[in-house]
Amino acid sequence: MIKAQRGTKDIIGQDTLSWQKIQQNAKEIFQNANYSEIRTPIFEATELFKRGVGDSTDIVNKEMYTFCIGGADKNENSITLRPENTAGVVRAYIEHNISRQSPPQKFWYFGPMFRYERPQAGRQRQFHQIGIELFGAKEASADAEAILIAQEFLGSLGLNNLEVEINTLGCQKCRESYKKAIKEVLKPYIGELCEDCSVRFEKNPLRMLDCKNENCQKVFERDEIKKVVLGDFVCDECKAHFDEVLGYLDVLGVKYNRNKMLVRGLDYYNRTVFEIKSSALGSQSAVCGGGRYDGLVEMLGGTPTPAVGWAMGVERLFELIKKVEPKKLDYFVVSKFPKEALKLCQKLRRKGLSCDFDMQNRKFAKQLEKAAKIANYAIIIGEEELEKGFYTVKDLSCGTQEQRSEI
Repeated sequence: MIKAQRGTKDIIGQDTLSWQKIQQNAKEIFQNANYSEIRTPIFEATELFKRGVGDSTDIVNKEMYTFCIGGADKNENSITLRPENTAGVVRAYIEHNISRQSPPQKFWYFGPMFRYERPQAGRQRQFHQIGIELFGAKEASADAEAILIAQEFLGSLGLNNLEVEINTLGCQKCRESYKKAIKEVLKPYIGELCEDCSVRFEKNPLRMLDCKNENCQKVFERDEIKKVVLGDFVCDECKAHFDEVLGYLDVLGVKYNRNKMLVRGLDYYNRTVFEIKSSALGSQSAVCGGGRYDGLVEMLGGTPTPAVGWAMGVERLFELIKKVEPKKLDYFVVSKFPKEALKLCQKLRRKGLSCDFDMQNRKFAKQLEKAAKIANYAIIIGEEELEKGFYTVKDLSCGTQEQRSEI
């Protein structure tokens, strides 16, 4: 028997109802806030992710599904299944000249992503993300709206006991001095860090703070290192921006914790970064992550454009939300005349009513038994009903029934 690949999962039966609720709530919440849906291809040029996500990230170095079409030596034909969607949305933003439209431009998306990693609860190799991207607004109000929209969406799914962690990475200028200070203080301990952090030390030392290795975390807990990591390094302009973001969150009643160790796992972030966490998920507690990425559009060939966004893993949302119970059909047609039954089903469905009939044409008792399980009403078409031109409608909740000339 051929089974689904490791790290992939079929979504079937009642589970699809919860997925549909997640997607429907997303559509309503985002469109009410003037976000338009965008659908990008599931594969892009590999170079897009190398430049956009960053070649010092685990995603690019270890987790991408990359294929070379026409031979491995033809780099221009290298394509990658998307491991995240921000880079693809930015590519579309540039390619279709959306920057010429009046800012801000707001988008939301829902779709599958692909990363080669160890499957675990709420995390698969083919997984799904919901996200938003907002282009053209450098103001702190954009950061605040992004966080608020995430909270509103999660609240619509019944998820309210959540924790927002937030930090600022500063701009490119002040971040460079921060990187230099971190490298200086960590240099004597480079032998105690994991292999990945040894590489990050040279390429992007901030990424070391995102390492989950226990030995690395112990190093970061040393007093002389914490003093640098938790110090104030951002310039006055970046500090003012961050203070304004927090001011918006205070006014909006969004509870948050400042976490100076929070850097996020992608290279394109600057200034505001945040995560929304749930203790119900254990060690992998983040259900939403995002931040500002003001340099990414320019990095990928567009005009300088401030931007902010976030993404949520749908599999993790599914683990947290209350499962949706299947809704009963409006009607089930019970009859030994399948052509008449299907004809009536067609008529009712065209009216927007849900209904079904027994294709196997089993005994009346069996049909009524099935109807009682899946429908609110049974419509009985027997010989008498056909001869006299009426329907017998039975209320399956109480057993009463009546004759009707029309449904």
